[in-house]
Amino acid sequence: MGVIKDWVRRYFSDPQVVILAVFLVVGLATVLLAGEHLVPVIASLIIAYLLEGLIQPLQRVGTPRMLAVGIVFLVFFLVLLALLFWLLPVLTRQATQLLQEVPDMLSASQTLILSLPEKYPNIFSEVEIEKILDQIRREAGLFTDKMLRQTLSSVVGVITLVVYIVLMPLLVFFFLKDKDKLMGWIRRHLPRERGLASRVWQGVDVQLGNFIRGKFWEILIVWGASYLTFIFMGLSFSLLLAFLVGISVLVPYIGAAVMTFPVALVAYFQFGWTGDLAWIILAYLVIQMLDGNVLVPLLFSEVVNLHPIAIIVAVLFFGGIWGVWGVFFAIPLAILLQGVLSAWPRRPDEETPVQ
Repeated sequence: MGVIKDWVRRYFSDPQVVILAVFLVVGLATVLLAGEHLVPVIASLIIAYLLEGLIQPLQRVGTPRMLAVGIVFLVFFLVLLALLFWLLPVLTRQATQLLQEVPDMLSASQTLILSLPEKYPNIFSEVEIEKILDQIRREAGLFTDKMLRQTLSSVVGVITLVVYIVLMPLLVFFFLKDKDKLMGWIRRHLPRERGLASRVWQGVDVQLGNFIRGKFWEILIVWGASYLTFIFMGLSFSLLLAFLVGISVLVPYIGAAVMTFPVALVAYFQFGWTGDLAWIILAYLVIQMLDGNVLVPLLFSEVVNLHPIAIIVAVLFFGGIWGVWGVFFAIPLAILLQGVLSAWPRRPDEETPVQ
């Protein structure tokens, strides 16, 4: 007990540390208890954060904030309309066509697997192949049931989407328009002794802003490069696969590995064991290599670097808690945690010496 008391006295004797700890606990509790209901608000905050990076350059050249907000929001709204009335229908159509081809793919896979004992009798036995086929049939049945349930609940999903489409642009506009008023209102209701919390937020604010804007451009560039490559090589469902490849960069390392399988499967069932399959896989690997070794260092040079182990642990941990949303927000949450740990007060003998 003495060790615990000494640790608490050492790190929580400062009132500002207690205030920071309270902020973190309240924020975590809010996300855990009401995060699912606040998705439109959180998404709107992220979009506003992204657009703020376009408003500030306009302000620096003398544009009044309200005019800058109007220009940026108009561009955002036009892009949103293009996404809703052009991109979304195309992605939906290609996804539907791909799902319709899944039974044929499973049938072809079954034929391929059944031929393995004849070609490689020393490696594969008929018993093992039957086990594999039974597992594929069970997974196919579960997949079909899941898609049926999603189809039955699609009406609710459409209603939710319509609500989001109406609410989110309004929230984004007011977050941008009344940014100073909202920040002032928040400051008035915070304790005066919040210097440590303010320092943590200032550091995290810069890191998160750079991260979100960097990820936005990374998604666009990887998506565009993948789409042009797949179209040039004649790959089916090019726009859908390229879109998924672009979104996959939100989850470093894991996303690129996971997307290798659908790209390779679609290419295999379209071209078979030919040179076209090899070229498509090679092109995909080159895109991922350029993204990781060229694009990421250029876009995220000002962002605190997280070790790959920290990124994977964050994705697994937050993904296990919040599912898909946890996977997407794992890196920003890891940046927040790193900012808190970096700013947390230490004893003089614990300070890292200046190199």
